[in-house]
Amino acid sequence: MGRSENHIRPGGSPVLRIEGTATVPDQWRYPRHLDALAAAAGTAVGPEADAVAAVLRDRDPVMAESAVVTHLGRRAPRLLTDPGFPDWARAMGAAIGARAFPARRLREWTLLKAITDGGPWSAAELTVASDWCQLTAVQSLSSFEALDLLATAGRTRRVRNTAAQRLGHRSRPGLPTLPKLRG
Repeated sequence: MGRSENHIRPGGSPVLRIEGTATVPDQWRYPRHLDALAAAAGTAVGPEADAVAAVLRDRDPVMAESAVVTHLGRRAPRLLTDPGFPDWARAMGAAIGARAFPARRLREWTLLKAITDGGPWSAAELTVASDWCQLTAVQSLSSFEALDLLATAGRTRRVRNTAAQRLGHRSRPGLPTLPKLRG
């Protein structure tokens, strides 16, 4: 059923001791982590990486990783066109370490950055990327090469169809392109 520390205490909600004396109910830790990460995002890369590392030390690893991935999802799109993205990604990678889910999401943001900048990327890397990454790519990228690849080799029908629509043709090879109606 779970460990006793995860059960609600009589007469109240579960609590966590933070910094010795403050107590924070479990359900408030996630938004507090997000607030701390957002505040650190406005600073230099080092304090932001330190904040990510601090969140990942939380006793609930699933919640902590979810908060970090949410932070990456909020921060990375703003940095895709920023020349500071590589430094940020290296610092985040060092803070994340070997945690599989946040590390994969960071790799996928790095792939999206390479495609955005016209840098080196491989078709194999994009075709084995997660459904999330492929859908994000077809909704936000303007690379004809990436969209064309995903229109034919995307993991899901939704990815293939969205890519095909962005390219202006049907997703199945061999089908005629329908003329656009005017009016």
